[in-house]
Amino acid sequence: MNNAPDPWSGARAVGAHQMAPLSFDPARLRGLSEGLIVSHHQNNYGGTVRNLNKVEAEIAALPADAPGYRVAGLRGKELAFANSKRLHEAYFGNLGGDGQPAGAVAKALDTGYGGRATWESALRAAASGLAGGSGWVMVVLTLPESALRIVSSGDHTQAAAAAVPLLVLDMYEHSYHLDYGAGAMRYVDAFFQNVEWETIDRRFAHAQAAAVALRGA
Repeated sequence: MNNAPDPWSGARAVGAHQMAPLSFDPARLRGLSEGLIVSHHQNNYGGTVRNLNKVEAEIAALPADAPGYRVAGLRGKELAFANSKRLHEAYFGNLGGDGQPAGAVAKALDTGYGGRATWESALRAAASGLAGGSGWVMVVLTLPESALRIVSSGDHTQAAAAAVPLLVLDMYEHSYHLDYGAGAMRYVDAFFQNVEWETIDRRFAHAQAAAVALRGA
């Protein structure tokens, strides 16, 4: 493990990222097989963590006079791997539940979108737009406005600025192909059956506190 300081972002240890274990029994999910979840976690998420450590070490080894294109290329990879790591952790972290919306976040979504049917339909539409491709669908809390928004992105580097992901749905093919082939929306059906809303509600509370702190209230 490389613990050299990173001259491009301040002195800190690099290459020290580790995988977060699953917080649920993958054999107990409904409509998502144990093989799919374990492969996704170990290979795709695990590969992201390993690649993030590798690229951080490469950045740490850059000389001060490294050409700009080299720095830019590595920084682009660093951003993609870091975002992928965090979003995968949020995705796996919001699985393992009974899929029944509950808590303050569910009430806020109902209020903001006019009911569960409306916001769930909007989420499904965003997922459908990525079916057969790649990307993420999320419910986020925007910190400047403290507002709930549904967003989607085509890769790891597209994001809503100053927003905290609350509900995260992975729409990369590796998240469903073993179970559903090209049937991406059947995977989305299964995802909704396994959402852990207590986790999302806890994220919502933390994000609201961060929004208040940002406004200096």
